[in-house]
Amino acid sequence: QVQLVESGGGLVQAGGSLRLSCAASGTTFSRSAMGWYRQAPGKQRELVAVITHTGGLSYPGSVKGRFTISRDNTKNTVYLQMNNLKPEDTAAYYCNVVPSSLNGNYWGQGTQVTVSS
Repeated sequence: QVQLVESGGGLVQAGGSLRLSCAASGTTFSRSAMGWYRQAPGKQRELVAVITHTGGLSYPGSVKGRFTISRDNTKNTVYLQMNNLKPEDTAAYYCNVVPSSLNGNYWGQGTQVTVSS
């Protein structure tokens, strides 16, 4: 199981930027595809960025061009740079392996991102 601790969220105005970090523990991190997920109140959790163990990247259209995922395998850390934030980006953000089912039912505490208009 990969243990996860997210940080870096906060309150920002529309158009602003935030950088999220996710510290992971476990020996499988460097061999795992990792992703950032988000969940807004009343909505299902959605995957917003993926980075494979070889550095391949994937984003849904809603964040493509604004969000950038990266990883540092020497630090067991995944990052999410979010630019040009919009109010609809407001959510709790979580990192996890992709697919998350590979990590059982484990989720970290997440980090809240709130974008004001």
